[in-house]
Amino acid sequence: MKRLFVVVAVLLCMPIVSVTGEKQKWISLFNGKDLTGWTPKIRGFDLGVNHANTFRVKDGALQVGYESYENFDNRFGHIFYKSPYSHYRFRMEYRFIGSQVPGGPGWAYRNSGIMLHCQDPKSMGKDQDFPVSIEVQLLGGRKDGDRTTANLCTPGTNVVMSDELKLAHCISSTSKTYRGDQWVTVEVEVRGGEVIKHILDGDVVLQYDKPQLDPRDGDAKKLIKGDDLSLSSGYISLQSESHPVEFRKIELLPLK
Repeated sequence: MKRLFVVVAVLLCMPIVSVTGEKQKWISLFNGKDLTGWTPKIRGFDLGVNHANTFRVKDGALQVGYESYENFDNRFGHIFYKSPYSHYRFRMEYRFIGSQVPGGPGWAYRNSGIMLHCQDPKSMGKDQDFPVSIEVQLLGGRKDGDRTTANLCTPGTNVVMSDELKLAHCISSTSKTYRGDQWVTVEVEVRGGEVIKHILDGDVVLQYDKPQLDPRDGDAKKLIKGDDLSLSSGYISLQSESHPVEFRKIELLPLK
């Protein structure tokens, strides 16, 4: 029995290796203490200016709050992690809290997002609302009715689903509705310019491929080189869209 216990203990301590030979080693992108490694970009302000202390850390969570705002005034914000990535799994917990700041658009009620394959924040215009990116849209349920989360939105981008180029700005997932202030764990699998999967409770709730720049979009046009529209890597950012939200346990597993 003692020998069996030792063998099991050794196996539990070994890194998990997937069928493709990838070592499963998650890295923490957020230290739970401060914003080290993260840089804000808020509409109307230069990169690095954390207007009205929008992004801060409280009780181990990266918090988005608006106590110092009199009015939202379209101050859409994003906080960028320092390094770009291509092939990875990303996961974190999020929850919506409190009340939406005055002046926030109706659609932004309990609304935030994870922005994938973002343009370099240094290339964003001072008054640009959103980075060109693939958005995993995070929504909290209203008092009544269904409201899916881990949806897809595409600021300056397009994707392919079932061999069809999708031009709609947002596409709903198959998730259930998450109400109240509960923590929700969301995971995304990103395979460069190939497949992207949105995962909740272990289930894939949305899948698409071939993320690409949208030549119809003014911000995306500035990033297009020649005829190549493909989008296979970029930065990761988290949104500020007028409703208080918290993020924690922000982790990434490189796949390549």
